[in-house]
Amino acid sequence: QVQLVESGGGSVQAGGSLRLSCVASGFTSSSTCMAWFRQAPGREREGVAFVTGYATTWYSESVKGRFTISRDSPKNTLYLQMNSLNPEDTATYYCAARWHGPSRCLEISRTQSFYNYWGQGTQVTASS
Repeated sequence: QVQLVESGGGSVQAGGSLRLSCVASGFTSSSTCMAWFRQAPGREREGVAFVTGYATTWYSESVKGRFTISRDSPKNTLYLQMNSLNPEDTATYYCAARWHGPSRCLEISRTQSFYNYWGQGTQVTASS
């Protein structure tokens, strides 16, 4: 059974940092395309950080230079290091994965339907 479980959310002051984790089970995440999306109240879900099975990364302009996506293959875990948080970063953050078998995924996609597995979300709140 494929499952993604996020953790690491919380409340911080503006300028603070958090690290989100996403533990994958039921598949080998190192070869998959994975991403972090976020959704603030009243707004559409948006992709903020992406990584391919070849370790290529991409970031939205709103987080570039502040957020870093990485993975620990032995732990089958995806991370999102978030620095210099500001109130505009307040949202529920979701981990997403595209898994259709063991072939290595090479595409960066910001389209939600590209990903077929999602975590339950973790809340991040940054206050001024």
